[in-house]
Amino acid sequence: MSRRNPGASLVRAVYRALDRVYDYDAWHWSPARLRAPFDVIAGAVLVQHTTWANAERALDALRADGALESRVLAALPEERIAELVRVSGTPTVKARRLRAVARAVERAGGLGALFALPTGELRAALLAMHGIGPETADAVLLYAAGRRVFEVDAYAQRLFGRLGAGPEGAGYAAWQRWFEEALPDADVEVFRRYHAYIVMHAKQLCRATPVCAPCPLLSRCAEGRRRALAIAAAAP
Repeated sequence: MSRRNPGASLVRAVYRALDRVYDYDAWHWSPARLRAPFDVIAGAVLVQHTTWANAERALDALRADGALESRVLAALPEERIAELVRVSGTPTVKARRLRAVARAVERAGGLGALFALPTGELRAALLAMHGIGPETADAVLLYAAGRRVFEVDAYAQRLFGRLGAGPEGAGYAAWQRWFEEALPDADVEVFRRYHAYIVMHAKQLCRATPVCAPCPLLSRCAEGRRRALAIAAAAP
Protein backbone atom coordinates (compact mmCIF):
# COMPACT_ATOMS: atom_id res chain seq x y z
CA MET A 1 0.00 0.00 0.00
CA SER A 2 1.26 3.47 -0.85
CA ARG A 3 2.26 5.50 2.21
CA ARG A 4 1.00 8.62 0.47
CA ASN A 5 -2.36 7.13 -0.43
CA PRO A 6 -4.12 4.96 2.17
CA GLY A 7 -6.74 4.03 -0.46
CA ALA A 8 -4.18 2.51 -2.82
CA SER A 9 -5.06 -1.11 -2.04
CA LEU A 10 -8.75 -0.38 -2.70
CA VAL A 11 -7.95 1.35 -6.00
CA ARG A 12 -5.99 -1.69 -7.14
CA ALA A 13 -8.63 -4.14 -5.91
CA VAL A 14 -11.38 -2.27 -7.77
CA TYR A 15 -9.35 -2.42 -10.96
CA ARG A 16 -8.90 -6.17 -10.64
CA ALA A 17 -12.60 -6.71 -9.96
CA LEU A 18 -13.74 -4.60 -12.92
CA ASP A 19 -11.12 -6.15 -15.21
CA ARG A 20 -12.71 -9.54 -14.61
CA VAL A 21 -16.17 -8.29 -15.59
CA TYR A 22 -15.86 -5.78 -18.44
CA ASP A 23 -14.63 -6.21 -22.01
CA TYR A 24 -12.15 -3.46 -22.87
CA ASP A 25 -12.46 -4.21 -26.58
CA ALA A 26 -16.04 -2.92 -26.39
CA TRP A 27 -14.76 0.49 -25.28
CA HIS A 28 -15.00 3.09 -28.04
CA TRP A 29 -11.35 4.14 -27.69
CA SER A 30 -9.84 0.68 -27.32
CA PRO A 31 -7.22 -0.32 -29.92
CA ALA A 32 -9.84 -2.64 -31.42
CA ARG A 33 -12.18 0.27 -32.22
CA LEU A 34 -10.16 3.50 -32.41
CA ARG A 35 -9.56 4.52 -36.03
CA ALA A 36 -7.31 7.58 -35.72
CA PRO A 37 -5.95 9.85 -32.94
CA PHE A 38 -7.95 12.84 -34.19
CA ASP A 39 -11.12 10.82 -33.60
CA VAL A 40 -10.38 11.08 -29.87
CA ILE A 41 -10.15 14.86 -30.02
CA ALA A 42 -13.33 15.25 -32.03
CA GLY A 43 -15.15 12.61 -30.00
CA ALA A 44 -14.14 14.19 -26.70
CA VAL A 45 -15.71 17.45 -27.85
CA LEU A 46 -18.82 15.87 -29.33
CA VAL A 47 -19.62 13.69 -26.30
CA GLN A 48 -19.90 16.69 -23.99
CA HIS A 49 -23.45 16.79 -22.54
CA THR A 50 -24.68 13.87 -24.64
CA THR A 51 -24.33 10.10 -24.99
CA TRP A 52 -21.49 8.38 -26.76
CA ALA A 53 -24.01 6.91 -29.23
CA ASN A 54 -24.92 10.42 -30.38
CA ALA A 55 -21.29 11.51 -30.48
CA GLU A 56 -20.41 8.46 -32.58
CA ARG A 57 -23.19 9.25 -35.06
CA ALA A 58 -21.77 12.76 -35.41
CA LEU A 59 -18.28 11.31 -35.93
CA ASP A 60 -19.66 9.04 -38.63
CA ALA A 61 -21.27 12.03 -40.36
CA LEU A 62 -18.00 13.96 -40.29
CA ARG A 63 -16.10 10.93 -41.57
CA ALA A 64 -18.57 10.32 -44.40
CA ASP A 65 -18.16 13.96 -45.45
CA GLY A 66 -14.37 13.66 -45.42
CA ALA A 67 -14.21 16.21 -42.61
CA LEU A 68 -12.80 14.15 -39.74
CA GLU A 69 -9.30 15.62 -39.89
CA SER A 70 -7.94 18.88 -38.60
CA ARG A 71 -6.94 20.31 -41.98
CA VAL A 72 -10.46 19.94 -43.39
CA LEU A 73 -12.33 21.00 -40.26
CA ALA A 74 -10.21 24.11 -39.89
CA ALA A 75 -11.35 25.32 -43.30
CA LEU A 76 -15.03 24.37 -43.09
CA PRO A 77 -17.66 27.01 -42.26
CA GLU A 78 -19.11 26.56 -38.79
CA GLU A 79 -22.57 26.29 -40.31
CA ARG A 80 -21.55 23.21 -42.29
CA ILE A 81 -19.89 21.59 -39.28
CA ALA A 82 -23.05 22.27 -37.25
CA GLU A 83 -25.14 20.48 -39.85
CA LEU A 84 -22.90 17.44 -39.68
CA VAL A 85 -22.81 17.20 -35.87
CA ARG A 86 -26.41 18.19 -35.14
CA VAL A 87 -27.23 14.74 -33.79
CA SER A 88 -24.82 15.30 -30.87
CA GLY A 89 -26.78 18.30 -29.58
CA THR A 90 -25.84 21.99 -29.23
CA PRO A 91 -24.49 21.89 -32.80
CA THR A 92 -23.55 25.58 -32.98
CA VAL A 93 -21.45 25.35 -29.82
CA LYS A 94 -19.77 22.11 -30.85
CA ALA A 95 -19.10 23.33 -34.37
CA ARG A 96 -17.34 26.39 -32.97
CA ARG A 97 -15.28 24.25 -30.62
CA LEU A 98 -14.37 21.68 -33.26
CA ARG A 99 -13.18 24.31 -35.72
CA ALA A 100 -11.24 26.16 -33.01
CA VAL A 101 -9.52 22.95 -31.95
CA ALA A 102 -8.78 22.00 -35.55
CA ARG A 103 -7.24 25.41 -36.23
CA ALA A 104 -5.14 25.16 -33.08
CA VAL A 105 -3.85 21.76 -34.21
CA GLU A 106 -2.98 23.19 -37.62
CA ARG A 107 -1.23 26.21 -36.08
CA ALA A 108 0.88 23.80 -34.04
CA GLY A 109 2.05 22.15 -37.25
CA GLY A 110 -0.37 19.25 -37.24
CA LEU A 111 -1.14 16.47 -34.83
CA GLY A 112 2.34 14.95 -35.05
CA ALA A 113 4.04 18.19 -34.08
CA LEU A 114 1.51 18.84 -31.32
CA PHE A 115 1.91 15.37 -29.84
CA ALA A 116 5.71 15.73 -29.90
CA LEU A 117 5.47 18.27 -27.08
CA PRO A 118 6.34 17.18 -23.51
CA THR A 119 3.28 16.16 -21.52
CA GLY A 120 3.06 19.35 -19.47
CA GLU A 121 3.35 21.57 -22.53
CA LEU A 122 0.90 19.45 -24.48
CA ARG A 123 -1.66 19.60 -21.69
CA ALA A 124 -1.28 23.37 -21.48
CA ALA A 125 -1.72 23.64 -25.26
CA LEU A 126 -4.89 21.53 -25.12
CA LEU A 127 -6.34 23.52 -22.23
CA ALA A 128 -5.74 26.72 -24.19
CA MET A 129 -8.05 25.46 -26.95
CA HIS A 130 -11.64 26.67 -26.95
CA GLY A 131 -13.96 24.14 -25.31
CA ILE A 132 -11.22 21.91 -23.87
CA GLY A 133 -11.30 21.44 -20.10
CA PRO A 134 -9.19 19.19 -17.85
CA GLU A 135 -11.18 16.01 -18.45
CA THR A 136 -11.24 16.45 -22.23
CA ALA A 137 -7.55 17.35 -22.30
CA ASP A 138 -6.68 14.23 -20.33
CA ALA A 139 -8.81 12.06 -22.63
CA VAL A 140 -6.70 13.31 -25.53
CA LEU A 141 -3.45 12.87 -23.60
CA LEU A 142 -4.33 9.35 -22.52
CA TYR A 143 -6.08 7.83 -25.52
CA ALA A 144 -4.67 9.80 -28.46
CA ALA A 145 -1.19 10.89 -27.35
CA GLY A 146 -0.45 7.85 -25.17
CA ARG A 147 0.56 9.83 -22.10
CA ARG A 148 0.41 8.39 -18.61
CA VAL A 149 -2.30 10.58 -17.07
CA PHE A 150 -5.38 9.38 -15.23
CA GLU A 151 -8.60 10.78 -16.68
CA VAL A 152 -11.02 11.63 -13.89
CA ASP A 153 -14.74 12.07 -14.44
CA ALA A 154 -17.92 12.29 -12.39
CA TYR A 155 -18.32 8.51 -12.64
CA ALA A 156 -15.00 7.88 -10.89
CA GLN A 157 -15.86 10.32 -8.13
CA ARG A 158 -19.31 8.80 -7.66
CA LEU A 159 -17.99 5.24 -7.56
CA PHE A 160 -15.24 5.86 -5.05
CA GLY A 161 -17.43 8.19 -3.04
CA ARG A 162 -19.86 5.30 -2.60
CA LEU A 163 -16.95 3.07 -1.64
CA GLY A 164 -16.03 5.61 1.04
CA ALA A 165 -12.69 6.55 -0.50
CA GLY A 166 -11.13 9.55 -2.18
CA PRO A 167 -8.73 12.46 -1.72
CA GLU A 168 -9.00 15.15 0.90
CA GLY A 169 -9.56 17.79 -1.77
CA ALA A 170 -12.63 17.74 -3.98
CA GLY A 171 -11.21 19.24 -7.17
CA TYR A 172 -10.18 17.53 -10.38
CA ALA A 173 -6.45 17.84 -9.68
CA ALA A 174 -6.84 16.31 -6.22
CA TRP A 175 -8.70 13.29 -7.61
CA GLN A 176 -6.21 12.82 -10.43
CA ARG A 177 -3.26 12.98 -8.07
CA TRP A 178 -5.01 10.50 -5.73
CA PHE A 179 -5.44 7.91 -8.48
CA GLU A 180 -1.95 8.37 -9.89
CA GLU A 181 -0.35 8.03 -6.46
CA ALA A 182 -2.38 4.89 -5.82
CA LEU A 183 -1.09 3.31 -9.06
CA PRO A 184 2.61 4.30 -9.19
CA ASP A 185 3.64 1.31 -11.29
CA ALA A 186 0.67 1.26 -13.68
CA ASP A 187 1.35 1.99 -17.34
CA VAL A 188 -0.69 3.86 -19.93
CA GLU A 189 -2.66 0.75 -20.86
CA VAL A 190 -3.82 0.23 -17.28
CA PHE A 191 -4.89 3.87 -17.02
CA ARG A 192 -6.84 3.55 -20.28
CA ARG A 193 -8.53 0.35 -19.17
CA TYR A 194 -9.31 1.64 -15.69
CA HIS A 195 -11.06 4.75 -16.98
CA ALA A 196 -13.02 2.66 -19.48
CA TYR A 197 -14.07 0.15 -16.84
CA ILE A 198 -15.28 2.88 -14.49
CA VAL A 199 -17.44 4.40 -17.22
CA MET A 200 -18.83 1.00 -18.23
CA HIS A 201 -19.58 0.13 -14.62
CA ALA A 202 -21.21 3.49 -13.92
CA LYS A 203 -23.49 3.13 -16.92
CA GLN A 204 -24.41 -0.48 -16.28
CA LEU A 205 -24.68 -0.72 -12.49
CA CYS A 206 -23.33 2.22 -10.47
CA ARG A 207 -25.89 4.65 -11.89
CA ALA A 208 -27.38 7.70 -10.23
CA THR A 209 -29.83 5.16 -8.79
CA PRO A 210 -27.53 2.16 -8.56
CA VAL A 211 -28.27 -1.49 -9.24
CA CYS A 212 -26.41 -2.96 -6.29
CA ALA A 213 -27.31 -6.64 -6.02
CA PRO A 214 -25.21 -7.89 -8.99
CA CYS A 215 -22.34 -5.43 -8.44
CA PRO A 216 -18.89 -7.06 -8.34
CA LEU A 217 -17.85 -4.44 -5.75
CA LEU A 218 -20.78 -5.02 -3.40
CA SER A 219 -18.67 -6.65 -0.70
CA ARG A 220 -16.57 -3.49 -0.52
CA CYS A 221 -19.43 -1.00 -0.70
CA ALA A 222 -21.28 -0.20 2.54
CA GLU A 223 -23.77 1.99 0.67
CA GLY A 224 -24.48 -0.78 -1.80
CA ARG A 225 -25.06 -3.34 0.93
CA ARG A 226 -27.47 -0.99 2.70
CA ARG A 227 -29.40 -0.47 -0.51
CA ALA A 228 -29.50 -4.18 -1.30
CA LEU A 229 -30.74 -5.02 2.20
CA ALA A 230 -33.41 -2.31 2.03
CA ILE A 231 -34.66 -3.65 -1.31
CA ALA A 232 -34.72 -7.20 0.03
CA ALA A 233 -36.60 -6.12 3.17
CA ALA A 234 -39.21 -4.27 1.14
CA ALA A 235 -39.85 -7.20 -1.17
CA PRO A 236 -43.15 -9.07 -0.57
